[in-house]
Amino acid sequence: MYFLPEKLDDYVVAHSEQEPKLLQQLTRETYQKVLQPIMLSGSYQGRVLSIVSKLINPKSILEIGTFTGYSTLCLAEGLQNDGELHTIDINEELTDFQRKYFDKSNFGHQIIQHTGSALDIIPQLNFTFDLVFIDADKPNYCNYFHSIIDKLNKGGIILSDNVLWHGKVVEPLEPKDKSTKAVLDYNTLLKYDERIETVMLPIRDGLTISRKR
Repeated sequence: MYFLPEKLDDYVVAHSEQEPKLLQQLTRETYQKVLQPIMLSGSYQGRVLSIVSKLINPKSILEIGTFTGYSTLCLAEGLQNDGELHTIDINEELTDFQRKYFDKSNFGHQIIQHTGSALDIIPQLNFTFDLVFIDADKPNYCNYFHSIIDKLNKGGIILSDNVLWHGKVVEPLEPKDKSTKAVLDYNTLLKYDERIETVMLPIRDGLTISRKR
């Protein structure tokens, strides 16, 4: 989703960092072989994820929603040398695809894959995180937040994707539209939960940055 006029958006992209060649290859293969390739973070948002991670320089990252691993590799660019990134996805059919690109990168040994329901897996992770990226099924966004907030270190960051949800957040809500309702509830949660401070950015389909107080 693009909220800027095309010419202005093109200018923004042209004056931002370009994606690495490995991610270009990952994008091409995703579009060739995987259903719903639009779920990729994309080059511009990927550079945003990368630079935020580099600014934080986290020792531990949790990603909820791996897809083909594009955002995983972007976030891994900011990891400390002895850091780890744990990424969770429910689709076991993509595990080998992800691992192929993880191992082609400089971060393969630092990326740990988990397959299954994030709400089942997160309670089993007995460590805390400096950075969490949420980009999975929208109806569970609030549940994901509640599952990770106590595992987020003080000063830690939550990045939440798709918070503008194709612009539907400002349109009349259809009674059967559970995903939009979930995103609206989630945005309200981030705004008013006193444990965090939040800024919503109109980047692509919306990206929220929340910092634990």
